Amino acid sequence: MAAGLRGRRGLVTGAARGIGRQVAQRLADEGMRMTLLDVDPAVESTAAEMGAAGVIADLRDEEAIRRALVSDATGDSDAAGAPDAAGGPDAAGNPDADPYWLLVNNAGVFAKTPLLEMDLDEWDDLHRVNARSMVVVMQALVPGMIASGRGGRVVNMASMAAKRGTPGEAAYAASKAAVVALSRIAAMELGPHGITVNSICPGYVLTEMGAATRSADQVAAWTAMSPLGRLGDPADVAAVIAFLASDDGAYITGQALNVTGGMCTW
Repeated sequence: MAAGLRGRRGLVTGAARGIGRQVAQRLADEGMRMTLLDVDPAVESTAAEMGAAGVIADLRDEEAIRRALVSDATGDSDAAGAPDAAGGPDAAGNPDADPYWLLVNNAGVFAKTPLLEMDLDEWDDLHRVNARSMVVVMQALVPGMIASGRGGRVVNMASMAAKRGTPGEAAYAASKAAVVALSRIAAMELGPHGITVNSICPGYVLTEMGAATRSADQVAAWTAMSPLGRLGDPADVAAVIAFLASDDGAYITGQALNVTGGMCTW
């Protein structure tokens, strides 16, 4: 079990399925009180299965996200699900509120288009979801962490593509590189408040995202790239995040941690 997580609050975005769901489940298994956020309505049933709160919101919509995450002075919220789902951020104005300890900005979208053929709407959409939304969510939740005086943890999902992308991934790789830079600067700014900020760079983890853009031959080639002879599993990523969220991860901040099975070593 990860040290110091039981009873603390955590929020994972993009948690209806894939890596986000596995991360939320692992943290719930560690005893955390979880809130799951996703644009997919399935997030409510996913959350119910693990005894968590579910919030439906589109990370492309800044106002909707702020409404979902920031309660007003009375503790009311427009968020889907119970008002408790927005209780943490209210700590910014209410010292008696129960703040979030952990934020996992996991939600992301993927597209693969050659640079010279790419529509700028594709570029904008990937950056809006993969990087800009993290700023919005951090601005909503981190003030509560600061006001609590207890510190906290932020983990932002980047990708191995931030360090070694492939042709066709200009927009995706650039958005994930932005996550790495954002996390590094946030770690500098929030460290004095006892808040660590790290990014995770998973390698090839087969989930629903990107399924339409890969072939069996590609999967075999990717598998051969790892000295371990296998691709990643969502549980591999969840284990690293549980460690970073725990007391044992208290002195790790500003890092872009590879979870790539040795495919990327820098």
